[in-house]
Amino acid sequence: MAEMLERYLSCQRMERGQTVSGVVVRVSPGAIIVDVGAKCEGIVPEHDLERMSPADRDAIRVGDEVLVCVVNPEDANNNIILSLSRAQIARDWREVQRFLESQEIIERQVTGCNKGGVIVHIGRLRGFVPGSQLAASRIDNQSSAGPGSDDRWAALIGENVQLKVIEVDQERNRLILSERAALRDWRKSQHERLLSELTEGEVRQGQVTNLADFGAFVDLGGIDGLVHLSELSWNRVVHPREVVEPGQQVEVYILGVDRERQRVALSLKRLQPDPWTSVEEHYQEGQVVEGIITRLTKWGAFASIVGDEAIEGLIHVSELAEGPVVHPRDIIQPGQVVTLRVISVDGRRHRMALSLKQATQGEYLGEDWKAMLATEQPEPESQLSAALSETLNSAEDQALPNAGRET
Repeated sequence: MAEMLERYLSCQRMERGQTVSGVVVRVSPGAIIVDVGAKCEGIVPEHDLERMSPADRDAIRVGDEVLVCVVNPEDANNNIILSLSRAQIARDWREVQRFLESQEIIERQVTGCNKGGVIVHIGRLRGFVPGSQLAASRIDNQSSAGPGSDDRWAALIGENVQLKVIEVDQERNRLILSERAALRDWRKSQHERLLSELTEGEVRQGQVTNLADFGAFVDLGGIDGLVHLSELSWNRVVHPREVVEPGQQVEVYILGVDRERQRVALSLKRLQPDPWTSVEEHYQEGQVVEGIITRLTKWGAFASIVGDEAIEGLIHVSELAEGPVVHPRDIIQPGQVVTLRVISVDGRRHRMALSLKQATQGEYLGEDWKAMLATEQPEPESQLSAALSETLNSAEDQALPNAGRET
């Protein structure tokens, strides 16, 4: 009797709502008997088993250790009524609370949606991801349905998303998650990793994320780099939209990595053939070319070669006209096509000096006219040949009277 009394007194006292561990002692279609260390064994009734998935029910075996929730510590028949489904839900609440405290990133599948956001499940709990907490790219690529439509997020159903738990309220049955917070943390870790890995001269894949007047930003998978306007193309670019657009996948060259300032300089044109490598083969000092004025500065004007726009040269203010020039705008305007003479070429430094005033000077006219005759074709007279002819005729007219006087 003393031993029996001691065993009885040592039995665990059950309280309503308590979650305890027990061992399955019998499994039947209508109930499961669990030893929870109390004065008697507890019963998981049939209606509770029906709340569980068939796979979970079939997996229960005699001798398994399970978590159960005490529904009633003593019913009218002196039985302890237990619940496996409530214990599973309680365990899920503990799990999401752990996710909230640890700020762990989890991956879940979108199972549904409404006009406010999308629905995911963590165990047996139903979590909600508001539209404002979805990634910005998903908002931009959302369905064409209106913002108040239930189908706004329908395209996301079945897709796996990275999430962080940002609010847990078991009493209100409220579980809120955020994809933006998860992406922010992921990008931070990727940012640090990439910043330590990237090296000058590498070629990487990226996505154009934003355009500015001074260049384009490219996401390398966790860190944004800048392709400056001058590094977009060998041709002159006024705005990045002429070359790339947001969302475009591009291959970029790593120009430099500033780990202290956490900045990455990128280039697109370094992956293209450099037109300046052969510039000295195509252009020589004294050669006449046609150029388009691209921009003006107080010290001169820049012009790109017609038909070879990647080559841009400088017309110094002193080479615009014979007399003094206050500002280049007094002589030429952007977009104007003019005849120019090459006065120097430096392919290594990517520089070409041009002259407007020397384009029709007498010391070069003989060579220019011979070159024109050697390549003369039965085509309409070009602007360049017309200018040469006019200048030569003028020079001849001036020379005839002088020759007569000498005679």
